[in-house]
Amino acid sequence: MSDQRMTRLTDGVRDAPTDSTIAIVAPDLEVRPGSARAGRGRRRLSSTLLHVALIVAGAAMVFPFVWMLITSFKTLPQLLQDPLSFWPAPWTLDNYVEAWNAAPFAQAYFNSIYIAVLAVVGTLLTASMAGYAFARIKFRGSRVIFIVFLATQMIPKQVTLIPFYLLMAQFGWVDSHLSLIVPAMLVNPFAVFLMRQFVMSLPKELEEAAIVDGAGRWRIFWSVILPNLKPGLGALSIIVALDVWNSFLFPLVLLNTPDLFTVPLLLSSFRGQFGAINYGLVMAASAVATIPMLIAFIIGQRRILNSMAASGLGGR
Repeated sequence: MSDQRMTRLTDGVRDAPTDSTIAIVAPDLEVRPGSARAGRGRRRLSSTLLHVALIVAGAAMVFPFVWMLITSFKTLPQLLQDPLSFWPAPWTLDNYVEAWNAAPFAQAYFNSIYIAVLAVVGTLLTASMAGYAFARIKFRGSRVIFIVFLATQMIPKQVTLIPFYLLMAQFGWVDSHLSLIVPAMLVNPFAVFLMRQFVMSLPKELEEAAIVDGAGRWRIFWSVILPNLKPGLGALSIIVALDVWNSFLFPLVLLNTPDLFTVPLLLSSFRGQFGAINYGLVMAASAVATIPMLIAFIIGQRRILNSMAASGLGGR
């Protein structure tokens, strides 16, 4: 029996195909150097064209901001005599000094900062709790409620302006910062949707382990879910801060006292006073109002992109 087995093994080794046999049977598997180089060339060309298009689009988007900054350093005679000149001659900081002294920017900065901070803190708390509820707690009508809640994001804010004003008037919050802080804290469909996506991306095993240890819903949220939402909370805080800082329509309608004005609202009144006389002042005031949020966005843009990708909003 052992001799027959050895004979079969010997025949199998003898009949095994050699490298030349494989090459003859499957000649199409060979990679042609010319086709590989052509493929790499096409990919390199498409990548180059894509980068050129992105650079051109980026330059077109950045150019107005660069023009604003450069114009803010021009003198009034240069703006009147040669308004299309690019470089200031000479460079001057007088526009910034005059703009800061002409309007109460310090008070407006304080108003915008503390409104944005309170709105961000409240939004992070309510959105994270609502996102956890919609993602993990199944109750009757939860899907329908979430769809209806998310559909409100498609309604333009201008449509809700009049009923919102009447509601704030009933609360006595007209000409008060409460009308800007409380609604921003309680109602933000995008923030709830973003937090729901983050919670759904977390493994359920974390919650199951906490349930086995006897933790309830509140303990699971505070001790398990919330610490794992830090990347999403960081990105959401920047997005909400930018939105609240740049808000103009609702502060324009709801605020009447100049001491309560936010930076965009103060900038609008500043344009009404000096826009037809000295565009250098207007550009300097615009730069003062824009630069802080631009710096915040530059610092947090990578966190925003990474958080969007982690939540599934940026594609796979």
